[in-house]
Amino acid sequence: MSKLPSDLSTVTTVAVDLAKHIFQVHGCDASGKVIVAKALRRKDVLPFFASLSPCLIGMEACGSAYHWGRELLALGHDVKLIPNYGDRCIFTHLI
Repeated sequence: MSKLPSDLSTVTTVAVDLAKHIFQVHGCDASGKVIVAKALRRKDVLPFFASLSPCLIGMEACGSAYHWGRELLALGHDVKLIPNYGDRCIFTHLI
């Protein structure tokens, strides 16, 4: 899925799925309408977010999320890390 308009100024919230090479980006405006849905290579992530006006960015907390969070904070964005509770149910069954 690649939806990339020429005007990204209306993006207020972005969700990022981190991976090794390809990152999925999903951006919405204030009403929740999808403005951008795109796969980005690692080298294209910072230039993409530099082209956005400051917005809220959410990503799952993992090892690389802290690095990317600092990089995006330096660009003026508000970054929120979402904890992964998927492993929690596995550990509760082991106790």
